[in-house]
Amino acid sequence: MKTIKSNLENISEIPDIQDLVDTRCIPINRVGVHNVRFPITILDKNNNIQHTIANWTMTVSLPANKKGTHMSRFLVLLEKFKGKLMNLSSFSEMNADMLYLLNSENGDISASFPFFLEKKAPVSNVASLMNYDVQINISTCNNKTELEIVITVPVTSLCPCSKAISEYGAHNQRSNITLSVTSNKILSLHIEDLINLVEKEASCELWSILKRPDEKYVTEYAYNNPKFVEDLVRDLAFRIDTVFPNISKYRIEAENFESIHNHSAYAVIEKTINN
Repeated sequence: MKTIKSNLENISEIPDIQDLVDTRCIPINRVGVHNVRFPITILDKNNNIQHTIANWTMTVSLPANKKGTHMSRFLVLLEKFKGKLMNLSSFSEMNADMLYLLNSENGDISASFPFFLEKKAPVSNVASLMNYDVQINISTCNNKTELEIVITVPVTSLCPCSKAISEYGAHNQRSNITLSVTSNKILSLHIEDLINLVEKEASCELWSILKRPDEKYVTEYAYNNPKFVEDLVRDLAFRIDTVFPNISKYRIEAENFESIHNHSAYAVIEKTINN
């Protein structure tokens, strides 16, 4: 006990190199920790709890006269929020705590994780879990904080041209639609709502388990709802403009993994709205 007490008393005598003055006078936009795998507990729209693993990046700005930041404090912050039920409001709280701990005016937090939804097959009603890639980004700069949700949704797309020129059948493929939405009023949004919005604008959505009646439904539904990659992004943009007026910025990216070409078809729409 005497040795431990002595070591603790000597901590104040250990130099804190990070707090030294840097004479190069060059500010750093972002400095912190990257690629940190740490548990996260997500509270979904229906107040259900999901335990998953997030990949974290946490950074702050560093003034020109300061040598370094305190890297351990980012992990201290993660420990503080370990087990806390996280929703979009919680990320705002976490970001504010980070700026306080690191004594910084500007900072960014990014957490990417798999998000799961239970879906019932369209005919058999067999339930199964679908996973989606989700990323939450929160950024504070010049006293302005923005929260961004990025989701990647796998869907089916069927080629209108192939359907029109073929005597029977049409080529289709799996597609990834990545939607990014940003707003300072984004706390009213839910991950599930955005996933549903994307899926409804595809030729057909996907399920993890399909019985034969379900496969028939999916095949015929997609055939009756053909869409080019251009249609995917335009239809989704139109729906966003109609349903979510509080969104200040969005980006829609669609990639069709072509079944008859050795390349992907690709389209992007980006829009900033001056509210």
